[in-house]
Amino acid sequence: MQRLKRRADFLAARDGKRAPAGAFFVQVRNRHDAAEPRIGLTVTKKTGNAVERNRIRRRLREAAKNVMSAAGKPGFDYVLVARREALGAPFAALVKDLERALKKVHDRSG
Repeated sequence: MQRLKRRADFLAARDGKRAPAGAFFVQVRNRHDAAEPRIGLTVTKKTGNAVERNRIRRRLREAAKNVMSAAGKPGFDYVLVARREALGAPFAALVKDLERALKKVHDRSG
């Protein structure tokens, strides 16, 4: 699983499709290529202090690792934008929410 690193990639995903997923929401962009899916995480200072933001980031990254092999499609960029609730949500709920959000986005895009 590759990571998004450039600001331009995050901005491009922002203009794509969106799906709410409980403790976070997903922004998706189709790159129209056959490369493996890339993932980016956004955790703002509104979600908590540095320790809490890093914990949220680690939890979302692990959830994405569990889900992307099955639900992620080649040629897509995914940005997970965290909410404060991601800190206390059960991990199984994060995984299920991400699966549901990706299914919803890909069903809409065809």
